[in-house]
Amino acid sequence: MKIKIITFLIAGLVLGTVFTACTAKAKDKTTEVKQEKTGGPIHITKAEFLTKIANYEANPKEWKYLGDKPCIIDFYATWCGPCKVIAPILEELAKEYEGQIYIYKVDTDKEQELAAAFGIQSIPTLYFCPMDGAPQVAQGAMPKEAFKKAIDEILLKK
Repeated sequence: MKIKIITFLIAGLVLGTVFTACTAKAKDKTTEVKQEKTGGPIHITKAEFLTKIANYEANPKEWKYLGDKPCIIDFYATWCGPCKVIAPILEELAKEYEGQIYIYKVDTDKEQELAAAFGIQSIPTLYFCPMDGAPQVAQGAMPKEAFKKAIDEILLKK
């Protein structure tokens, strides 16, 4: 009898964990769709990176941007102070430049393989990806004016 109760409790814990994980995954997807619709930064996984930004696995020697608008890719971590400083700036810029550029965010703790593929050793690291040509890279926190200049000159070529 005691073994049956323990087995039942363990099975309940396992099922609870599975359902909680599935719910969290569904919430993440909903958040991403909401952010795309509201014009905020888009949190992206490696799989999404390969289809929306660049398939570096298929073309390891050549950068070929796949998007329909230029983008900024913010490689960040939730514990990073400078990352927290630029997060609201990126939120504002995503709204100001809505329809003109994408702003993607890659959590380097969750997407370690993606961060390693791009040699991310310092965060924040920002990739400014124009429609044509190689991306330009910046490291560290920048003021909003510097972001706007980079967007206008590198991404929108004003």
